[in-house]
Formats: sequence, structure tokens, C-alpha cells
Amino acid sequence: MTKPPKKKPGVVKASTPNAADRGFTTGRINALGSVATSTGLFSNVPYSSPGSSNVFGIGSEHPFANYWTCDGGLPEVISVLPDKMQADILLGRYFECVDPVYPMLHRQTFYADYEHFWSLNPQERNREDAAFVALIFVMLALGTQFVTTTSPREKKQSAEFYASASNQALRVGSYLSIASSRSIQAMVLITYFLINDNHASDGWAFAGILMRQAYAMGLHRDPNIVCPDASPFEKQQRRKLWQAVLLQDTFLTVLLSLPPNATHTDVNVEDLVDDDSSIANDDPTDTAYIRGSWSLANLVQETICSPRSLDLPICTTARHRSKLIADFRSVYRSFPDIFRSWDPDALAQMAQEKKRIVRQTLFLSSNYFHNLMLVHGSESPEVPVNVRGTLEAAHDAITSFFVLFHLFEAEARVWWVFNHRAFLEALCIGNVLRETAREPGGEESLAKDPLFVRAKADIHRMIEIMQLMSQGEQASETARTRIQVLSEFL
Repeated sequence: MTKPPKKKPGVVKASTPNAADRGFTTGRINALGSVATSTGLFSNVPYSSPGSSNVFGIGSEHPFANYWTCDGGLPEVISVLPDKMQADILLGRYFECVDPVYPMLHRQTFYADYEHFWSLNPQERNREDAAFVALIFVMLALGTQFVTTTSPREKKQSAEFYASASNQALRVGSYLSIASSRSIQAMVLITYFLINDNHASDGWAFAGILMRQAYAMGLHRDPNIVCPDASPFEKQQRRKLWQAVLLQDTFLTVLLSLPPNATHTDVNVEDLVDDDSSIANDDPTDTAYIRGSWSLANLVQETICSPRSLDLPICTTARHRSKLIADFRSVYRSFPDIFRSWDPDALAQMAQEKKRIVRQTLFLSSNYFHNLMLVHGSESPEVPVNVRGTLEAAHDAITSFFVLFHLFEAEARVWWVFNHRAFLEALCIGNVLRETAREPGGEESLAKDPLFVRAKADIHRMIEIMQLMSQGEQASETARTRIQVLSEFL
């Protein structure tokens, strides 16, 4: 259990212990500390005092519109599936845009089940596993979010309809009392859908149910212990599913500065290996990406999520910071070269033929450097903010978003987590520059030091992208608010 240190008589608590969480004033709130990250900065639309009706200030309506009758059951849900040709197109978008980032499903076996489902006659289809139907519908919903051939309004309505169908299929299958691999997979994807759909409050709450069900299913346990007779493939799929739950929980709680939940497990990263002997083997690059993301999540969960959830410094002594930075570098060195040795021009070239690897590189880099930024930005009575380290890490992190927007603009507009990380990175940069300007000779340093000049340029570039996202048919109110916030630092 993470506990705050005992209070010493006469000692007044220092300011917010991380440069990334400093307060700012815009609209109707003056946000301070990590609380700002969850109640104020979570999409920043609209600014409001936290209340019982809306945890994070956005997505006030129910996320799943009710199209369903009391007695319709699973047949009613299946009846609204699009024709197979349209479903195939949307699943193609899912596997192109979502699966590279969150490679949780085994495509070969999924498509085998999917084709079998469509081969059944209507009566047989209506008796299929409700959780699998829910999985199909949420994949259709996510695929629809990344479609570029329909209007934003039509795309949003279609995606939300499919998500409602997915939720209804889970309800018909009694997902609150019956957990399966398919239901957990569907719930992981529903959470990502809700967050992308500006229903972050609902996504956070839904992820809580998911976490409980994953524990109840025993996904947090080593498969060699709880299901020793399962096939190697089945054990690997359980490990992949647990890491998907763990990653979602860890990196969402980083953004919210809330306590992590996927904390009790004996599943080992090292046990996730390629099985070339199986006809259903995984892509080796995907396996390396999963292992890298998993290793990073394990480190971040304990060293960053837990202390930040109580507004505690990440680093309490200089030695502590040095050790933690060494741990982060060790994790980074464990990433394959293809995920580490890149620059924007090289990725642009690679994106012509290996888009999947480019997406994975950008998401992994963004996650890694964002958390390294938090380590350097940590402050305690014995450890000041490492200004240069914070700005270097923030630049590397936000550059990942800039490259994503350049190469895959339509996708960058959809991924809330990537957008919000980049916004928080720009906010951290702005806080560091503002505090530097207050020091003796600070203004001169900001004007002449290349590191500070580049940092200010990063804020300008972020505002430029937000301006593009706030215009036209796909105009985002969230982007407009972020422009207002970041403009305070210029």
C-alpha cells in the first residue's frame, strides 16, 4: 500500500510535487496538483467544479443509447449487424488502426470464428456466444471511428449505435456475473471506444467493472499455475489479455493521477514468447511490442502511478531519482532497435510499407518519454526539478504526437489518449518555461538557450495542430479549450 510520509510538526506541505501538474487558471477553475489532471484537465470540456453527477466534467449523457426492447434478446442485437461486406470493411479498419496499438486479439483465430459465425443460418447464429457478438460489435464501433469516407456526424452516430449493440450483447450474456476471454476483450475495447468518443467519465467507470471481472477470471494469475493443462497457445492468449488490462489501467491512471488497480499479479513478462511451432503463432514484432509495453507498465505502475495518486513526489532523494532513471533506461534498452532508432524522416519513409510498426513505435515512444518526463519533473525538498531533463523528455514525447499527426492525421484526431498526453506534455513545458522566466537571468536564457527555444516552439506547434483540429466539419471543442490553456504560456 502506498502511504504518505508522516507529517512533521511545523512543516508546511510544499507546492505540487511535479512540474507536469502545476496549476493554471482558465475559465472557471484554478486547478492544482494531480487533482487537476483528473477533474480539470481530463479533456477540459467544460471546466466545472467536480460533482456527483459528472466525475470528470465531460460526457454527461448516458454513453449507450437504448434501442432495445425487453424481450428482444440476442436475436434483436444480431439483427442490426451490417451486411458482411460492410462488416468486413470496418473490421479491416480496426485491424489497420487499432490492432497495431493494442494487439490483444489473435487475428487468425478471430477470423476463423468470425467466418464460422457468418456461415451459420439465422437460427444457429442467434444461439452463438453473446460475448463474441459483443466483441464483433465493439470492433465495428472502433473501426467506424477511423473511417474517413463518411461525415463526422454520420460516423459518430454509427459508431455509437454499434457500441450500444455491443453493450446490449454483454447484458444479454450476463457479463456482470459471467466472465470469459471474449467478454473481457470486448470490455477492454469498449473502454477505449468510450474514451475516444468523449465519454471519458463512463470509460473510467466501465474499466472498473472490467478490472473486477479480470481478477474474477484469474487473468492476473500465472497460467502455468491456474490452468497447467491448457495448451501453450491458450496460456499465451491469457497472458496477452492480462497485459491488455494492465496496460489500459496503468496508462489511464497515469493521465488521471488516480490509483492503479491492476496491482496484484504473478504473470511474468518473460513468459510471453513466440511459439513458432504453433500454426496460430503471433507476429514476432507484435510480441516484442507487447513485452516492451508490459515492462514499461510494470515500472510505471509502482514508481509513478502510486505516488502521484496521493500527490507524493516520484523521487524523494537524488539517489532515488538516479536509480529510477537507470531503471527507465534499462527498460528502454530492452526495446528492439526498430522501436528506438528512429527520427521523423525515417518513420515517414517506413510508413510507406510498414505502417503497423510505425504506429507501434510512436505509441511506445510517447508512453515511455511521457513517463520519463514525469520522473525528471518530480520535485521534493531534497530533489529539485531537472529542468533540462524534463524538457528533453517532453520534447521526445510530444514529437511522437507531431509525427503521428503528420503521417496519420485522421487517426491522430481520434486517439484521445495520444491527444491528451501531448496536451499534458505541452502544459508541462509551459510550466517549466514560466518558472524559469521567474529566475534571475531567466528571460535571457529563454531567448538564447536552444533547449528553451525548442521547447517554446513545441508549444507553438501543439497550438497549430489544435487550431487545425478546431476548424472545419470535424471541429473539436476540446481542441479550442486546449488552445486557450496553452496560449497562456506564450
